Amino acid sequence: MAAKSVQTLLEDLRLVSEERYVLVQAVRDLVRATLPDISEEVKYGGILFASSGQPFGGVFAYSQHVSVEFGAGALIDDQFGLLEGSGKGRRHLKLRGIDDIAAKKLAAYLPLALAAASASQAR
Repeated sequence: MAAKSVQTLLEDLRLVSEERYVLVQAVRDLVRATLPDISEEVKYGGILFASSGQPFGGVFAYSQHVSVEFGAGALIDDQFGLLEGSGKGRRHLKLRGIDDIAAKKLAAYLPLALAAASASQAR
């Protein structure tokens, strides 16, 4: 079976929830505006992001929220105290509405997530 494309995933999401579709699109737009050379792939039921070939996070739609996941999030110096999760590596931001993108300072976390992912690769 062929891997699902980003467009197909988005179309499927839109059928289920217009609100979460809009939120995922807003996250994608912010990632592209904030970081250089972004690529996307569908994996683990969401859209994974990489910058200049370095994977650093992804966006996943759930029934009640959208989660922006950072694979090396535990390495981020969380100056805002907004990251959730307590596992060995991953951290996330839960977005319940469009206003959460600004309220949870997603634009500030994106370069931190990329730097953390690069640092974890260098280890």
